[in-house]
Amino acid sequence: MISTTTQQPSTKTKLQPIVTVVEMAQSLIRTVAQPTFVQAVMRVALAVPFWKSGILKWDGFLQLNDTAVTLFTDEFMLHLPGGPYPYPAPVTMAFLSGCAEITFPILLVLGLATRFAATGLLFMTLIVELTVPDGWPIHITWAAMALSLMAWGPGKLSIDHLLARLFHRQAS
Repeated sequence: MISTTTQQPSTKTKLQPIVTVVEMAQSLIRTVAQPTFVQAVMRVALAVPFWKSGILKWDGFLQLNDTAVTLFTDEFMLHLPGGPYPYPAPVTMAFLSGCAEITFPILLVLGLATRFAATGLLFMTLIVELTVPDGWPIHITWAAMALSLMAWGPGKLSIDHLLARLFHRQAS
């Protein structure tokens, strides 16, 4: 009697093409998602909604439009326990909001005083959440972006990084 045995490929051999594809995908992802690039994109992504809101509040240099004042006077309310409550000093709040929504995004995009700007936008996000509580799915993404910039900074593609290198070089 003649016995013929055929060898079955091992599981490792069967999975090798899949492993190779996964390794190639991981390598591509690591190449594209460099922390410096991700931090720069995060700065722009957080800046855009605030800039768009801020630019609509002005008619000219330091000239709030009537719509911005009306929103803070008649429309916006703080949803706190026992409330909602109207904004205190609505004209002042509209002015401060408009200034912050222009200044902080510019700082973020430039990567200048990034942690300060991100902290300001996180605070603004908390106020926006108190004003529009149903918007939490968007607000939590803004908060996450602000917190990540506060924690890890602006990255190498920023004025902050350039200034840090210059001051470090001069201190040496």
